[in-house]
Amino acid sequence: MVAKLYCFGESGNAYKAALTMTLAGYPWEPVFVDFFNGASRSPEFLALNEMGEAPVLVEDGQTISQSGVMQLRVAEKTGKFGGAPEDRDEVMRWLFWDNHKGSSQFGALRFLMNFLPEEKRPQQAIQWLSGRVQAALKTLEGHLQSRDWMVGDGPTIADFACCGYLYYPEPFGFERAQFPAISAWLDRIAALPGWQHPYDLMPGNPSDRA
Repeated sequence: MVAKLYCFGESGNAYKAALTMTLAGYPWEPVFVDFFNGASRSPEFLALNEMGEAPVLVEDGQTISQSGVMQLRVAEKTGKFGGAPEDRDEVMRWLFWDNHKGSSQFGALRFLMNFLPEEKRPQQAIQWLSGRVQAALKTLEGHLQSRDWMVGDGPTIADFACCGYLYYPEPFGFERAQFPAISAWLDRIAALPGWQHPYDLMPGNPSDRA
């Protein structure tokens, strides 16, 4: 059975799962979640995922939420991008870092700065969160200055987690010219066979609502 990923193009968390499956050659197909029109809060979607969040992966009678769980599942089933056995803890460390310090803050700030009506954007929250985002980007930049990949000698799900929000064009304080190590790393990921931009890989694009 082909896995179904409930997703939308603007979601960096959905992109982590979609990118991991695509690069691993894992059969999947997207199911569009019309997030900006409230689809993730509908009774039908809440029956699928009580958290009211995308992505959701449905496969072989199982329903899975949280992108990191999906990435681990794909790595385990395909034997790809899980890293060497001795690197498992380090891969997990960066998955958890991204969930807490990276994507959770990048995604929130991007949403506040771009997807709320301008008159409803909370400037104090944006200012505070901007500082947190810059601190996280500084950590990521420092880590990548002496290595090509997040963990070990090749790409892993840690890379595909930490890059989740960094290809999007909407501004949230990430300027590639200011982070040369991150920028070079993003180029390395984008050079992997099968890579696609999130707006090409999944349905849903701000231009659809313009």
